[in-house]
Parts: sequence; structure tokens; C-alpha cells
Amino acid sequence: MTKDRVLQKNIQPPVADKQPQVLELHGDRRLDNYFWLRDIDNPKVVAYLDAENAYTTTMMQHTETLQTQLYDEMLSRIQETDLSVPYRKDNYYYYSRTEAGKAYRIYCRKQGSLDAPEEVLLDENELAAGHDFFELGVFDISPNHQILAYSFDTTGSERYTLFFLDLNTRQFYPETIADTYFSFCWGNDNQTGFYTKIDTANRPYQLFRHTLGTSTESDELIYHEPDEAYALYVYNTRSQAYILMTLRSSITTEVHYLDANNPGSDFQIIYPRDSGIEYDVDHHSDYFYIVTNEAATNFKLVKTPLAAISKENWQTIIPHREDVLLSGISLFANHLVIYERKDGLQTARVQNLSTNDESNIIFPEPTYEFSEGSNPEFNTNILRFNYTSLITPPSVFDYDMETQERELKKQTQVLGGYDQTQYHSEWLMATAEDGTQVPISIVYKQGIKKDGKNPLLLTGYGSYGASYPASFSSTRLTLLDRGVVFAIAHIRGGEEMGRKWYENGKFLHKKNTFTDFIACAEYLIKEGWTANTHLAITGGSAGGLLMGAVINLRPELFELVVANVPFVDVVTTILDTSLPLSAMEWEEWGNPNDPAYYDYMKSYSPYDNVTAQDYPDLLITAGLNDSRVKYWEPAKWTAKLRELKTDNHILLLKTNMDAGHSGASGRYESLKELAFEYAFILDRLGLV
Repeated sequence: MTKDRVLQKNIQPPVADKQPQVLELHGDRRLDNYFWLRDIDNPKVVAYLDAENAYTTTMMQHTETLQTQLYDEMLSRIQETDLSVPYRKDNYYYYSRTEAGKAYRIYCRKQGSLDAPEEVLLDENELAAGHDFFELGVFDISPNHQILAYSFDTTGSERYTLFFLDLNTRQFYPETIADTYFSFCWGNDNQTGFYTKIDTANRPYQLFRHTLGTSTESDELIYHEPDEAYALYVYNTRSQAYILMTLRSSITTEVHYLDANNPGSDFQIIYPRDSGIEYDVDHHSDYFYIVTNEAATNFKLVKTPLAAISKENWQTIIPHREDVLLSGISLFANHLVIYERKDGLQTARVQNLSTNDESNIIFPEPTYEFSEGSNPEFNTNILRFNYTSLITPPSVFDYDMETQERELKKQTQVLGGYDQTQYHSEWLMATAEDGTQVPISIVYKQGIKKDGKNPLLLTGYGSYGASYPASFSSTRLTLLDRGVVFAIAHIRGGEEMGRKWYENGKFLHKKNTFTDFIACAEYLIKEGWTANTHLAITGGSAGGLLMGAVINLRPELFELVVANVPFVDVVTTILDTSLPLSAMEWEEWGNPNDPAYYDYMKSYSPYDNVTAQDYPDLLITAGLNDSRVKYWEPAKWTAKLRELKTDNHILLLKTNMDAGHSGASGRYESLKELAFEYAFILDRLGLV
């Protein structure tokens, strides 16, 4: 069915009641007709969401066969029964596996060798039975490999319940701990566990010490963080010598340490919080190694003696460089691994701590994604890392840090005869309106002509310093094989081009994120990759904010938009500190209680800037239990768009009534959601 024929359906979309409410700040009176949609206890709210879902189902009914076809096609490329690459920890090999027909992973181990009998540690499928949603949080085995601490959430609200399982007897310890975060670590006595609890806004703010087998009522509150801008995390160093408690806001860090061999002792501070100073800590021998931006925009590496950790004793190992971002480090008994970004691409080098000799890990493609794999062992010369690109399936390598030899342990199998040589990726540069060069990663099937006729799906994120990964997706082949070009705009607000790339896309520079994306779209059109009538865009969460902002600015530039759990009601949300993350967001977007930030944020907030104009076709998604972007943001945005837009283009709101920020859980239900989105894109682009 063609796009025009769909619009001939005599189906009226839902209309949300207008219940005007005045919101006022700095003398600015804003009328919000849809503020009432925040009240989930109001039966009219659920009725409205149900009506939108019913309308979406009806309007997409003609694509049901296509959705099934796409689902089957994407599923057919996946090795349903599969095994992860085992990693060694002491005398055990740990791995997970999947089985055909089962939606979730099974966690296992073998003792002594890979030929030993399998021991099933945890089967997510059993835990998920009877629940519409399931997500594992903590999965942490005690140092003696006898106790498993694990947690899970069955609503999508990211509030986890923690359990302890004796792996010898398969008996549970009597205590369970609700409202925890997915941050946990063990003391070396195998009896003491440290866990974090979350507040009403889902912020991890308290650290507790728990003794196995005792009542949680006697758990000691180690630390309470009252500042709503900070979140609390706890983890072990790879050396297993220390437990680190990290307090982190968007721009400031404070780390405390505890002797893991004496888990009943007190935490000691490494460096008190100093606004704007960030740092991460690891341990080796008699030193703490610290990656910090103290007097170093792109970060530097210092080390300090355990016996004298104060700042005056910091010794610079890697100085600050204007053209290289120090992304992080990894310490082993004999080696230091250094992760960096230069000219937008990831690099890695390995330093021998005894000789100071260095080797570089070389990556062959123009755009790619690299990350450290599972490396729990400290005394090893093997570095496991993950590599992928837009055309190379996820690959696991073991790299010998002494000989510089790498061994491919596994590459994810893509069923159906995937031939990597039939696809091509490139690294392009668009010019932003201020002259800045903005990278684009692009992938397409061989034979594409730059004649302006190609359908193209452009995505981006551009917030929180998150660099958009140029990684492989077997499901994306469904689009590429139908002639769709896929592109990623590496816009400011991420960290692809260094720390300043992030800083120039936040606070009072946030609009650079949106104009960069527009510049990328214009470049792709100018160079003949596509045309505005064939250009689809997609983004989720803060990427959904991006979608809302660019279609307010340049609606004619795009044919259709998919906005997943979009953060679009920026000002109202960030003003409400009772909501998850809001106070923490002030260091990303600005504090709207400051008139300068309020005015600036209001000038781009998608919900506040919906106007009477034509908009592209829109598919908007939400999760009823979303704790990060509340369901009412996409719902309010949809309602206001329906009220004001002047076109007859399709506008759909699809709310998952059983899930949260990440959508459906389980690989099959997630695949169905993606098939729905792809069906929308292909249908609206006239490719069916």
C-alpha cells in the first residue's frame, strides 16, 4: 500500500483534552494545556494512551504482513543458540549462552578447563517467567566463587531487588534487598557486600555494608549523598586490593577507597570534590593511577603513592594534549593500556610497566568501534577487546601485550550468507554553520549511486559526552539490502573530537548539537546521497530531543522521524527535582532557575517550540514505566503536535504499557518493536 493510500483512510486520531495550567518562572507565564497527562492515577490518562495505541495499531494495520516479514528476516540472521567467549577468573571459565526459543540469557561456568562439565549459575528465562518485563542488574560472584549476588527488575522502572545464592548448595540466603541500583561489590572476606540504594528519584545515593546471612535491618549505612546532583557507585579495582566508592555529577568527581582485605574498615578520600574536576582511579602496586581533567581539558594521567595520595604528590605520567583525548586506562600486573581518541577515532596503546616500551593496537577501517572486553585477571599478559564496524560483525580478540599478536576468539555469526565485501563504509565531513567540520559515519550496499534518489536514515545523539558507536547491526541489513543508506552524525555534545566537542554542545552552546545535525543532513543532500523527500531521521532519549529540535527548526528537510522515548519537555522536567535525574541534569543543560539558562533552554525545548507549521511523518514511542524520560513527555508532545501542526502527515504515538526506557525486554519482543519501526520507515518512504 502506498503512502498516499494510507492517508485516504477515514480514521480520526485521538484528541487529548486541553486543560490549561499556568506555569510561571522569572515572570514568564507559560500555558501548558497538557500538563494533566502527568497524573497516571487519572483514568483519562490511561484512556488517552490506550486510544493512541489503538490508533497506531489501526494506522499500521496494513503493514502487519510486512512487520512479520521483517521480524522473520531479522531473526533468520541471528544464531539463536549461541555462546559467548568464556573468560577466565582464577580456576573458573565464565560465559553465557542463549537457546533457540528462549528470550533471555543463561549464565554458566566450568571449573578447571573448558572441557569440564557445565554449571548453570543463573537462567534469566526462569526468573522472567510470568513477567512482561525482565532486566538483570547486578551479577557479581564472590572472590572465592561460592556466592552469587544478583538483582533484577520486572517493571522497567530500574528499581532492582538484590538476592544472594549459595552456588554449592543452590540455596538462597534469607535476606533480599529492594530498591537497589546495579552497583555492588564484595569484600575479600567473601562475607561482606557493599550495595547502593536509590531515592524516590531513582538516584543511587546511599552505600550500605551488608554481612551475608544477617538481617538487612542491621546493615550499616556507610555513606549518604545529600546533593541531588551526585550519584554513588561502588566497584573493585582489578587488583582486588581496594573497593572504590565514586560520587559523580556531570562535571565533578569524588572517590573514596577501602582496603578490600579489611572490609569492615572506614573509607578514605582520595581527592575532595572540587567543582569541575573529574577523575577516575585504579590501583597498581604502591600507587593509585588517576585519569583527571585537573588543568587538563582532554584529561591527563597521574599516579600518586598510596602512602601519600594528596594532590601535591601527583606525578604526571601522560600530560595533557590539545589534539588527543585520554579516554581511560586499564591496569594489569605488567602492563598499562591507554585508551585515547584522536581526529574522532579511537586508538589504544600498551605500555610495559617495567621497560616503558609501547605498542599500538591498529584498527583497519575508516570508522569503527572498539572497547575493552572481559578482563577480570590482573596477572595476565592477555588483553581481551571487542571490535566492530558498520560492516564488520562484533569480534572478540585476545591481544598478547608482550608479543603484540592478536587472536580472533569469535566473530558473531550472521546467518543467511552475509558477505562483508558487498557493503562499504566511509568517514565523511560536513561543514557546520560556524565552519566546524562535523564527522559522519556512513554505510551502504555496493552499487549505490550518489544521484539524490537514495532513501537514507540519519541518526545522532550529541549529549552527555557520549560518542555514537559506529558498530555493526545485523538487523540494519534489512534496510541496507533494500537500498537504504545509513549514516551517523557525530555532532557536538558527544566527545568524538575531544572534550571541547562535548563542551561546545552543552549549556549555552546546546544549539550547536541541532545545527550540526542539520548541517550533516544538508551535506548528505548536497553530495547526492539522498534528497529531503527520501531522508528519514531517528534518535532516542536525548537523541529524541535532537529529533524534536531539528524538526521545529527545519521540518521541510526531513521526510519522516522516529523519536524513541524522546526527552522533549526540557524546561518543565528539569525544573521538577522530584523527577529522576532532574537535579543531576543541571550540569548538562543548565539550571533553569537561572534566567539566562531558562530563556536559552526554553528557546530550543521541542515541546515549548511546537508551532503551526507542517511537520514530517512522525512515529513517537514511550514506556509507561520509564524512569528516565517519563511517558508524559512524548504523550504531551504528541498532543501538542496534533493540536498545532498544519499538515495531514501521519503522527503515531506507541506506548509500551509494560516497559521502561529501553523498551521491551527479551530479544524476541525487542525484535518485534524494531520490526514495527522499520515497517513504518519503509512504508512511509514508499519502499514496500
